[in-house]
Amino acid sequence: MIRIIILFTALAFATSCNNKEQIPEGILKPDTMQVVLWDVLKAEAFTTDYIKKDSAKNAAAENLKLQQQIFAIHKISKEDFYKSYDYYKTNTVVFKKIVDSMIAQAERKKYTTPKTFNTKPLQAE
Repeated sequence: MIRIIILFTALAFATSCNNKEQIPEGILKPDTMQVVLWDVLKAEAFTTDYIKKDSAKNAAAENLKLQQQIFAIHKISKEDFYKSYDYYKTNTVVFKKIVDSMIAQAERKKYTTPKTFNTKPLQAE
């Protein structure tokens, strides 16, 4: 019985090591994709929460400008990002890892970022 358990454990370990996802050429690596996707999502949230409320601004155009800035910061093209995004959408196991990691980092940041308080003393009126 112990031999069978050891055999299955060794077999599971061997197959998990051989099943590493090979990212095709021209696709952003998962770590890079995670960082860029996070920035794109923050830009989208900013556009939705603030720019759409300003009737003098075109939200779609402003979001496009923000995305162009993000791609320039990360030294990638819009085509690179969307090609990679399409790849990861069809490879859900890897995409889930990227999203789960983003969520975990956001949660850690939420609980480890010190809160700032107003340190001015209250004034009597």
